[in-house]
Amino acid sequence: MGLTRADLKSQLLQKILIKSALNLPILTEDQLKQSIQEILHQKPNLSEVWVFGYGSLIWNPCIRYENRCIGKIYGWHRRFCLWTPIGRGTPENPGLVLGLERGGSCQGVAYSIAAEHLEKELLLLWRREMVADSYIPRWVKVFFGQQVINAIAFTINPNTPIYAKNLSTEIIVDCLATARGQLGSAAEYLHQTIEGLRAAEIKDKHLFHLHKQVALKQLS
Repeated sequence: MGLTRADLKSQLLQKILIKSALNLPILTEDQLKQSIQEILHQKPNLSEVWVFGYGSLIWNPCIRYENRCIGKIYGWHRRFCLWTPIGRGTPENPGLVLGLERGGSCQGVAYSIAAEHLEKELLLLWRREMVADSYIPRWVKVFFGQQVINAIAFTINPNTPIYAKNLSTEIIVDCLATARGQLGSAAEYLHQTIEGLRAAEIKDKHLFHLHKQVALKQLS
């Protein structure tokens, strides 16, 4: 299971959040569009825009892109640091999804979006990543081969009420092994991310270790 373009076009995540009655901020369409314009104004006159994926965007981008590359960013690392009380969990047993926290480095997949598709594709992307204001979009430098590109990455918003800060490995494993929501289980999210990393030949020892621990937890 996972999000589709049709889900994003229909604003499925917004509808799920509204029905959940959770006390989370839900950005309006106007707020999403304003956020997009703010990030684009920081890098004006680009013929194309790159987006850096480090989690589900690797295996389920959902956006129309022209090119992709495997690259690395510095100053940020991938971590399960965002509670998801819907989607991959419930309010009673919330799941976890990935975010970028400060420090270290992260390999991922960058996608380029052509200028003529930018408005439509970025709105779909913002409906997916920014619906509850849980991330902060920012420009990062992606290094691949001898080239460097500027790309938009969604980093964790430390002020979101669902920021899962400094969780122990034991808590993360237990959560990933047991949480399930309307979009599937947290374990499936982890497994699909692992498969996406392997397909891209990206090594992440921490995530691979979590994957093994979650599998063992589910067998016990």
